[in-house]
Amino acid sequence: MLLTDDQKMLKETAANFLADEGSIAKELRHWRDTNCEDGFGHALWKQFGELGLTGIAIPESHGGLGLGATEAALVLEEIGRNLTPSPFLTTAIVAATAIEGTAHAERWYPGILSGEAVLALAVDESSRHAPEQIALEAKRQGNGFVLNGHKQFAVQAASADMIVTAARTSGSPGDSNGVTLFAVPRDVAKVENVNLTDSSKAAYVHFKNAELDADAVIGEVDGGWAPLSRALNAGRAGVAAELVGVASGASALTFDYLRTRKQFGKLIGEFQALQHRAAHLYGEIEIARAAVLKAARMLDSGDGRADLWVSVAKAKAADVASLAAREGVQMHGGIGMTDEHDIGLYLKREAVLGELFGDLYYHRNQVAELSGY
Repeated sequence: MLLTDDQKMLKETAANFLADEGSIAKELRHWRDTNCEDGFGHALWKQFGELGLTGIAIPESHGGLGLGATEAALVLEEIGRNLTPSPFLTTAIVAATAIEGTAHAERWYPGILSGEAVLALAVDESSRHAPEQIALEAKRQGNGFVLNGHKQFAVQAASADMIVTAARTSGSPGDSNGVTLFAVPRDVAKVENVNLTDSSKAAYVHFKNAELDADAVIGEVDGGWAPLSRALNAGRAGVAAELVGVASGASALTFDYLRTRKQFGKLIGEFQALQHRAAHLYGEIEIARAAVLKAARMLDSGDGRADLWVSVAKAKAADVASLAAREGVQMHGGIGMTDEHDIGLYLKREAVLGELFGDLYYHRNQVAELSGY
């Protein structure tokens, strides 16, 4: 799909910035090898703010760029290409979308814009993504609420200043009515930080008689499903774009290796079997990129089929990133299994992103249901 001149400029800016400042050696390996509790660099996050990238999803009326999912996808693809650890997706896209139009936007948008605030989303309560099964209980008490229950796989929650938390204020699990979003300060809950396979951080978030004022409600009581769905769709389109970037970065390493590695006196890229596999992979990545941009543009236009296309994009991107990473490790041979080579890092990253906001099978089921099958 064609990009506008402004979108091309944004993509080029993000590509240059992340290739230089967000490279694997400078960021991912550095924070992993120093056992950083956050898993990302706050200095780099502030540089995101200085470039204005943190304001992509924030309206111009609040000092942001007032752009959309398409522009976010362009940045996230470059983040994926460089495996840059960053709160961009969870904070500047997902959480910023969840609080849009509420008093919490006034509170948190300035910190997001400056690259100083980190926000997280806590929605899942089991090993699989199932937002419709929210059971975390929020009971009214006086002028506020008391929360009891738990969340898991809350990305960067242990580093967050505020956790957007989906809880049930009425109804029962499986019912989209009765869900309310809360702005939860990190110290209100017990947050257990865990390392994921790619060295990024997620958390178990435990609530035991956690007290919140009524002001903590994001939007309306029992009206949290709509903003949660918007935030999740923004996140799913974003993580799909990042997966395309992961696939592109892994394939770039692999194609370079095919052009330089010799075996039996020939460049291995001259072997027809590997050429066929490389061509197939290139084509699959282009299809996934087109699906992501289609989904993003549908979200931006408010198209009623956006839910369907977001699931198409997430499923396709997860499948292709897995293919790119596996092909990369295999074509590199023994060196692909070592930590010294970066190709294995792409394999780990796609495994984590593939699960985030719904895995391949979740979104294939969504496609089937939304298509009427």
